[in-house]
Amino acid sequence: MNIAKPYIQRIEALLARQPRVLLGLTGAPGAGKSTLAEALSQHFASQAQIVPMDGFHLAQVELERLGRAARKGAPDTFDSDGYVALLKRLREPQHTIIYAPSFRRDLEEPIACAIPIAPETRLIITEGNYLLLEQEAWKEVATLLDEVWYVEVEPNLRLERLVARHQRFGRSLAEAQAWIASTDEPNARVIEATKSRANWIIQEAR
Repeated sequence: MNIAKPYIQRIEALLARQPRVLLGLTGAPGAGKSTLAEALSQHFASQAQIVPMDGFHLAQVELERLGRAARKGAPDTFDSDGYVALLKRLREPQHTIIYAPSFRRDLEEPIACAIPIAPETRLIITEGNYLLLEQEAWKEVATLLDEVWYVEVEPNLRLERLVARHQRFGRSLAEAQAWIASTDEPNARVIEATKSRANWIIQEAR
């Protein structure tokens, strides 16, 4: 993925003003947040680390205990307090490695302590659905980030990506479409309602 020059310039301006920058990327499922995060991380190389919000998914066994497994991906299926606590740690000067969780789509489970963040890491890129949500612990997230960019893409392309993603990880076409209709798209409406609070809205190309 080619990175647009304005993206790079904006991050460089932030890095010029402070020792560490926390950049948030948000948007509806399938908008391209992870792809953009990866491209930015590669451009800034050893200075950058990605910390996905998805690492704070509740484990499947806990979702089942709570009766929320069918809504996996909704705001109350994450450990939002844990995510906020990690961002607060990342905001403070550190002298040791901080470990963040990742999310394995092939397992559909979070993996603890999978992402090491060195004290000298200058750019933290955190991407996820609910960075601008104003309810419960989520409302603290934006206050801990230097900027939040809202990523959007043409709706039909976003849905194509979602179908392909679900099929890639084992769902049939019918199952993928049913999950999108019952879970992904209701979540997308919640996320889209937060767009006006973003520092920057960017349109990703095909």
